[in-house]
Amino acid sequence: MSTPTPIRHIGIIVGSLRQQSINKRLALAIQRLAPPSLQFNFIEIGTLPLLNQDLENALPEPVVEFKRAVEACDGLLFVTPEYNRSIPAPLKNAIDWASRPKGKNSVGGKPAAICGTSPGQLATAAVQQHLRNVLSVLNVHLMSQPELYLQFTPELIAEDGTVAADTTRQLLERFAAALAAWVERFSAP
Repeated sequence: MSTPTPIRHIGIIVGSLRQQSINKRLALAIQRLAPPSLQFNFIEIGTLPLLNQDLENALPEPVVEFKRAVEACDGLLFVTPEYNRSIPAPLKNAIDWASRPKGKNSVGGKPAAICGTSPGQLATAAVQQHLRNVLSVLNVHLMSQPELYLQFTPELIAEDGTVAADTTRQLLERFAAALAAWVERFSAP
C-alpha cells in the first residue's frame, strides 16, 4: 500500500501589480495544471511600503503579513514580467522586505522556481537571470530546469488561466510537475 503524496503549500508571488497582468494569467494556468499535491496561495506585494530601514524596529503590518505568508509556504513560485530587462520594482521591494531585518530572512532555505511571460521575443530571460542572482544570495534553492519564459500572445492564456493550445498546456504541466518534485526534495518527511 503506497502512502499518499503530502500536500505542499506554494506561495505565488506575481511581480506585476497590474490588474490585467499576463503574468497573473500564467500563474493561474500553472495553478490549474499542477499536480494535486500542490496547493497554491497568491501572496500580495502591492500593499508593501518601500523598504526603509527606519521601519525595521516596528515592521508595518503589511510587511508582517507578507513575511508570515512566505514563511508558511513549503516553496515559492515567482511569476514576473521584465521591466527594462530587470526586476520590477514591486517584486524587488518584496524580496528585500522578505530578507529583512537582518537575521530574519523569510525566504532563506526555501525551494523556489521562476517563470514569466512577456510580449517580447526574449520574454523574461533577463529578469530571470537577475532574480537568480538576487535569490541565490538569500539562500533560496532555485529550480534550474525546466526554465519557463513564454512569449505572450492574446490567445495563449485566458484571463481565468485556461490554456487552449496543447503544446502550451503540456509545457506548463511539465513545469508544475518539476516544481512539485523540486519542493518535495526540500520537504521534511
